[in-house]
Amino acid sequence: MDLGRWFHERTYHYSEFSDIEELVRLKDEQRSSISVCLPTMNEAATIPNILPVVRSELMERHQLVDQLAIIDSRSTDGTARVAAEMGAEVYFDDEHLINQPPAYGKGEALWKSLVPLRGDIIVWVDSDIKNFSPLFIYGLVGPLLKNDSIGYVKGYYRRPLFLGEMKRETGGGRVTEICARPLINMWYPDLAGLIQPLSGEYAGRRSVLESVPFFTGYGVEIGLNIDIYRRFGLPSMAQTDLRRRVHHNQSTAALGRMAFGIMQAVFKRLNEEDRLLMKEHPSTSYHSIHYREERYGLEAREIEVIERPPLVSLEEYRRLHPPAGKVPT
Repeated sequence: MDLGRWFHERTYHYSEFSDIEELVRLKDEQRSSISVCLPTMNEAATIPNILPVVRSELMERHQLVDQLAIIDSRSTDGTARVAAEMGAEVYFDDEHLINQPPAYGKGEALWKSLVPLRGDIIVWVDSDIKNFSPLFIYGLVGPLLKNDSIGYVKGYYRRPLFLGEMKRETGGGRVTEICARPLINMWYPDLAGLIQPLSGEYAGRRSVLESVPFFTGYGVEIGLNIDIYRRFGLPSMAQTDLRRRVHHNQSTAALGRMAFGIMQAVFKRLNEEDRLLMKEHPSTSYHSIHYREERYGLEAREIEVIERPPLVSLEEYRRLHPPAGKVPT
């Protein structure tokens, strides 16, 4: 399937799946289950925008979602307590796969979340969305329920940009446009049709997600795109327009750190594929320049993207989740 055909056949709009009862019927017919999980780190102020909506609209009014959970990285602001009060299951990333070498970051949390999550279909949603609605869930699971050759669905949307008093209806997703998209077009052009390759809202079949490695930290999204493409092919991937996403925009310095992690993940894959020879291990120390009290300063931070193995390769995971799901072909 060439890129143009893929873009035409695998790009959806959330409204195509707005008949939630039809999705419930398909889920029951396929004997599938759906888990929704939010990775959290000090998000007590924002998860009340999300968890009650999922519970009331997609678990009680419509029985589409079977499990609602957070995977927390030891928040200190009461995130776990707030989530539990709102009816979500609470898990901590450092309590799972404890025999593995320690690592940190969003990718680590998502990888480990597959252990306590029970669904055949997994939906991950970032925990800082301010305008969350049910379409963020049914828009992602719809393609999976309606087409069994699809195994992974990315969300895309317009992203307003808020910087101080400045507001623009577009302009968010800056790392995508100045880092991820150039790298994709240069080295993985078949993935160039992904509108939001770094979006934090995506869904996949467990059979797909457990079969690929995960990068920790900021490398997780770009890594999943590449590895699912390499393992299952472009036709197994799809994307859905989720309309608009409002969240807290990162500072330019934070975006630089994010780009640093993304580049590590891409260069690692290219080196493995013998397409980009790295004669030495790249530095994982990131030096930022800051300006305070009319002086410039230097701040060093260690940002190392670590690769976690496919979960099906771990016996402790297979004991909990014996292989049974359908893998797209």
